Amino acid sequence: MDTFGVRGATLILIAIWLAGAGCGLAQGAAGWAGAVGRGGRMAPEARIVVVDEASGRVLAAPGSTLKPLVLYGLVSGGRWDPGRRVACTRKLTVAGRELNCSHPEMNPMDAREALTWSCNSYFAAVGATLRPGELRGLLAPTGLLGETGLAAEEATAAMREPESVDDERLAVLGVERVRVTPLELAAAYRWLGLQLAAHEGTEAARVVKAGMGDSASFGMAGAAGLGGVPVAGKTGTASATGGGQTHGWFAGVAPADAARVVIVVYLPAGHGADAARVAAEVLAHSPLRRTAR
Repeated sequence: MDTFGVRGATLILIAIWLAGAGCGLAQGAAGWAGAVGRGGRMAPEARIVVVDEASGRVLAAPGSTLKPLVLYGLVSGGRWDPGRRVACTRKLTVAGRELNCSHPEMNPMDAREALTWSCNSYFAAVGATLRPGELRGLLAPTGLLGETGLAAEEATAAMREPESVDDERLAVLGVERVRVTPLELAAAYRWLGLQLAAHEGTEAARVVKAGMGDSASFGMAGAAGLGGVPVAGKTGTASATGGGQTHGWFAGVAPADAARVVIVVYLPAGHGADAARVAAEVLAHSPLRRTAR
């Protein structure tokens, strides 16, 4: 597997081929190296890597990047009606934690709209319907909870089983109970991308693909779409362990209509919008941008 890096300690980026042996980046390796270098200029002393062994040892709360994975599993299993609408006042408190939404004032949202705007109230309602052990069952097939095989001495996710409805809601929102590595999130979004392609005619695939596409076009992950490559993805912001600092994520597939790569950006100090901007910079100078011209 090809690896490229810009040294520092503030940012990790992973891009893996969506299909092909070993999920590698053998095709277009030099182009990705240059794109990563451009992304590194956005973060002083950044460390940006395309599959780096260190990225397998980071454990962090995934924030809202869990939402598409959970939604796809529930809709494909007939456990959630994506046409169901949930009202949001943009105010949400779960077990004493304020998880207010930052999206504009909206009418009650369906699943596609809720993904577009990352509505916490909607996904808290989703989480409240989960049965004991169901969340693990939804996440296990994605590869999120195990070793990916992409790095030596790889860490694995830490998941504590939810014990109450509030626990389920917090876990689905990605703020408690689940901690993952960037490699695991990349593997999970690769799984999701392959599922969306293999089952494109299903309601679950249509809704999740459309919601992620809208999110990275004009929704909460909209900055990711500024790189000139159509991308479908999701941002996430979660509190870092033991402090008020937040870390930011972007996870997605590109190009959106015929995905070829998975891109994951993890910022130990930042927000999801920051990670989306870095993803856009990398995509703007990637082989995908050149083939799109």
